[in-house]
Amino acid sequence: MRPANPEDDIRKIVAADPRYAYDAYVFVQEALKHTQRALGRNKTEQKHVGGKELLEGIRLYALKSFGPMVPTMLEEWGIHSCEDFGAIVFNMIEFKVASKTESDSLDDFKGGYDFHDAFRKPFLPSKAIRPKAKPTVVKIGVGH
Repeated sequence: MRPANPEDDIRKIVAADPRYAYDAYVFVQEALKHTQRALGRNKTEQKHVGGKELLEGIRLYALKSFGPMVPTMLEEWGIHSCEDFGAIVFNMIEFKVASKTESDSLDDFKGGYDFHDAFRKPFLPSKAIRPKAKPTVVKIGVGH
């Protein structure tokens, strides 16, 4: 990889493929770094993270960073599925902002996880909340 200005590189990617917002690329880069640290792969010789590992790292990093706002953020950035994360990663590879091994493929990002289960479900109540019953008022007439 070459030394570069990451902001300019991302702007070039967005100009070539405007499906995803600038911030989507920044987020994926941050999630990749977070995943590398979490897996103990932050040394130069062993930084590689596979697609499935990265998807899980993205999920955890998104939940940690944005909580229940994750779906809103991803929607705003144009990300609707795990395949979108793969497209972002492979755009970064094409523009030499990231690298890959021979075994890495866009297919690694197919069918990763359902966004509802991954990003909404953790914040839903664990059981249905029932409305409290209204107390019954009994009027008793005295002297009738």
